[in-house]
Amino acid sequence: MRDSDRKLYLASLTDRLVKGQMGRRDFLRLAGKLGLGAGALGMGMHRGPFNFVPSAAAQEALQPSADILKWVADAGKPFAGTTLKLATESTPPSNALNSQLKKYFEEASGIKVEIEVLPLEQVLQKLTLDVASSLGTYDLYYIDQSWAASFSQDVFDPREQLQKTDLAMPNYNIDDFLPALVDGIAMYDGRMVGVPYDIPIFIMIYRKDIYDELGLKAPATMAELASNSKAIMDAKGPAMAGIAGQMKSGHYSLECEWTSMLWGHGGSIFNPDKKFVGNDEAGLEAMAYWTELKKSMPAGVDGWTWDGQGQAVAQGVAASMLSWGEFFPYFDDPSQTKISGLCEVAVPPAATSLRTKDQTAFGETPGVGHQGGSTLAVSKYSKSPDAAWVFMQWATCADTQSLITALGGGTGPTRTSVYDDPRVKANARVGAGTTRHLPVVRETIAKHMGSEPDLPEWAQISSDTIPVSLGKYFAGGYGSAKEAMDDIATQVDTILKG
Repeated sequence: MRDSDRKLYLASLTDRLVKGQMGRRDFLRLAGKLGLGAGALGMGMHRGPFNFVPSAAAQEALQPSADILKWVADAGKPFAGTTLKLATESTPPSNALNSQLKKYFEEASGIKVEIEVLPLEQVLQKLTLDVASSLGTYDLYYIDQSWAASFSQDVFDPREQLQKTDLAMPNYNIDDFLPALVDGIAMYDGRMVGVPYDIPIFIMIYRKDIYDELGLKAPATMAELASNSKAIMDAKGPAMAGIAGQMKSGHYSLECEWTSMLWGHGGSIFNPDKKFVGNDEAGLEAMAYWTELKKSMPAGVDGWTWDGQGQAVAQGVAASMLSWGEFFPYFDDPSQTKISGLCEVAVPPAATSLRTKDQTAFGETPGVGHQGGSTLAVSKYSKSPDAAWVFMQWATCADTQSLITALGGGTGPTRTSVYDDPRVKANARVGAGTTRHLPVVRETIAKHMGSEPDLPEWAQISSDTIPVSLGKYFAGGYGSAKEAMDDIATQVDTILKG
């Protein structure tokens, strides 16, 4: 199919889905054949109602560098009067830019920036229609990691844009972005599809007061995670469970948790021959472990996505979670929860063994710290690509990212230098918007990060085939874990052949 035809067809599919004229499964199947990733239906990371609003004093104290704003004024002057548009999911970086920081850019440059904060599926619809029409309604694209293949030819490679020396920000330093994130979320087929913008990732979060009371320490291994969870369940259950999960049948969150368990037991989704191997010895070991671990979870876990999981910890229903690190600043907010200051963090428990990337396929990278990042890119259809590039550099430079982290609720930075910025470290205390968890996030990205495979059919497999079958297994719909995994293998094989 020609690229122009693909764009039109994809836009048609998305429009029919949003209007209710097509079912979810049919959309996944057809869109997958066109290279649409697992985030297609808003099944990537959703933040929930955890938006942090800093105090007026904090906002007054934390302002952009005067030198950076002078560059913005000089570089942006030729484009004064231009209006740029960005459609984005409700992420901590986007919220901080939209509500607190873009005014500085607009005042310095004379460029107006309109940021539409939307559910992820609506962001995708806007982008696909924009690509299909080539109208350039949106100048900047927010790209979920699972969309990289779909939009890689529709955006500028930032390394090429930096060659325009008259528009290059001094010391922008593209090499400052964490290498694991560049490789894991920004690269596709040799192209850099934007720069790393946001990085939710699995870390260990646990109630230190409960752990201390029972003489436990942060789990260093998967075995310790299970034994700690059981000890808490035995001592305090059912009022407080040992660990919370994200195990809603048919939901992408269930697949996310499964990958962490699978990778943590030496397994992988695919082997180098591109065959599903979640049903091999390591995969079945992971299922046995997970099935036992579920006994230490609250009764309602089968109905929870990541939001229910986070609320279980926030409300004291569970004492720990292996999940998205950006929940931690919410837990530390005394105006939102009753557990402020009671939680601590650790890197994910070590895998029993870990397969290397060359032992998998489709770019799958095993690691207990499952990641779900995104990039920011300039659209090739923009009517003002140079103005958009000026804004994009400002929005993702080290100074702005430090402000986003300090003002945006402690979100994980994508640049190395930001983790060491004094403004970021100053928030490493108990309270709303804390950054005291960020050293663990940084270490997890560097040493424990896991990335899902990148293939067109992954949308259907990860958001339908695997979580539906896993939900059926935990509901007693299979005779054994092997039967469930063998069934998934058969389904995946059929999808890949189709």
